[in-house]
Amino acid sequence: MVLLALLLARTSAWATPPPPRLAALARGVNITNWFRFPANTDPAAIGAYLSDAAMADLRRVGFTFVRLPFDPMFAASRSGRDLLVAQVRRLQAAGLAVILVPASATWRLEDRTADRTALLDTWRRLAPALHALPPDGTFPEAVNEPVFPAAAAWADLQLRVLTTIRNALPANTVVLDGANWSSLDGLEALAPAADPDVVYSFHFYDPAELTSLAAYRPGLDTAALARLPFPMEDPAACARAARSPDAPTTALARYVCAQQWNRRAIEARIALAAHWAARHHAAVLAGEFGASARLNAEARLAWIGAVRAACEHDGIGWALWGYDDVMGFNLARPPGPRPRLDTGLLRALGMAQLPREGASPSACRNFRCPP
Repeated sequence: MVLLALLLARTSAWATPPPPRLAALARGVNITNWFRFPANTDPAAIGAYLSDAAMADLRRVGFTFVRLPFDPMFAASRSGRDLLVAQVRRLQAAGLAVILVPASATWRLEDRTADRTALLDTWRRLAPALHALPPDGTFPEAVNEPVFPAAAAWADLQLRVLTTIRNALPANTVVLDGANWSSLDGLEALAPAADPDVVYSFHFYDPAELTSLAAYRPGLDTAALARLPFPMEDPAACARAARSPDAPTTALARYVCAQQWNRRAIEARIALAAHWAARHHAAVLAGEFGASARLNAEARLAWIGAVRAACEHDGIGWALWGYDDVMGFNLARPPGPRPRLDTGLLRALGMAQLPREGASPSACRNFRCPP
């Protein structure tokens, strides 16, 4: 009853989260292996994974938030939760808002009741621990990339997750996802929750034959696929660029080239999310996008720039995948004391370059500050 009254009160106040919250989710980066696949779970090693200087550099170049996928084991113990919260505090002190999202490598939520229970238990334990953090900079996300071929089954579970989070964090904006790996199709099939203080996330890697070099299909000639161009204006020239002695690779390249992926095609796909948001008076976020560093640089940077520009044109915040992943900045794990951010990638993201060595401009220390 209390939760229902809260939701009704919020509905009368606004239809989407407050503008400062959406501004905080304008430009983000996923830190993919800090808490998701930590090579060393020693608290000292975890604490040293990302330096204060590296965090400050992220804010200086223009990032407003970090999306932090975490192994649910960190929520299972008091020490793990304390460690996670402590690192969130450090990011927030650098002026970065934080999305926290459980990302299990073993859960099969669509098949196993025990895993669904584990997801709910993760938030029952973690959400109260987040209560002491500033709600304007702390965004819990239900789960990373739910599969669920049946959208209704995922919607039911996600509503239970939302209720669990909301019971402990009534003032926070919560991030929700569609099924089918948080895809655009999953978003379009999702019925919005009654809670207005939520943001809906989708992940974008289209076409996967270009961005991931068809990682979904092992055994192909990825060196040939890495020569694919973007934009794909001329199907014949595109197919010739990726010609391979491997017949299946050549056939797949011909198939994707025939689709003529270009900026207009990217804009049309991203517009689906914007139209969904407009229909439902909701806010959406591109929670992941990126392209393999093995892809030729010209196509890679053009594709990343096209997705970023399309999102910004439609007023959609975005988060690159990722900081320490081949689909983004491709930094080492751990990244080192002050890793150098690729200037070409920063340009594709529409971001500032780091100041020259020795310069020390002040970083914005408030996630509400203007971009």
